[in-house]
Amino acid sequence: MPFEPIAEPNYLRSVIRVSLTVSLTAIFVSTLVSLPVAFLIGFADFRGKRLVTAIINTGMGFPSVAVGLFVLLFISTDGPLGSLDLVYTPEAMIISQCILAAPVITGVALSAVESVDDAVRDTAYGVGGTRTDVALITLKEARYGVITGILAGFGRAISEVGSVLIVGGNIAYADGTSKTRTITTAITFETRRGEFETALALGAVLIVLVLLVNGIVMRLGGR
Repeated sequence: MPFEPIAEPNYLRSVIRVSLTVSLTAIFVSTLVSLPVAFLIGFADFRGKRLVTAIINTGMGFPSVAVGLFVLLFISTDGPLGSLDLVYTPEAMIISQCILAAPVITGVALSAVESVDDAVRDTAYGVGGTRTDVALITLKEARYGVITGILAGFGRAISEVGSVLIVGGNIAYADGTSKTRTITTAITFETRRGEFETALALGAVLIVLVLLVNGIVMRLGGR
């Protein structure tokens, strides 16, 4: 019996490429926003700090379909960003993943920053360090926690289904390659049409990616 490929290689490659491009871009943008916020909250002492921290922690559990619906309404024709024509585009998927990943990165990074011993900061100030110097020293001390937060955010982004399905539309071009179809939405699509071999192959790729991220997190956590 001749060997039959599970699916068109170009299809699989395009789905994986779109997933990684969208998720990595979302994590990059989220990190640029989340880390300064985490450090600002971690260093500052202001009224309502506990409330802000609680909101961030709540955001870590945002329902993905609710986020997808919010983003879709925001970028739809009648929404504030309707003129940008973002509906069913990778950019819309990046926005939704940023909203989901940012609280995760911020929350974990904030916890790491606050766990740094006050003596480290006091010593840095004592030897004449500026706020920037103290921030850099704190970042060095909290780096494993910060990296863990970034990887946790990536884990949520790459495994996301609901929001990217709503704002991305799970679209493939006529030649079968992906426009907005990610690994997770492709698994849903292939399962519904009975292509279980393709769905399992994509599922295996997703599991490997998630296990890789979890392995890195565990390694960092063991240090």
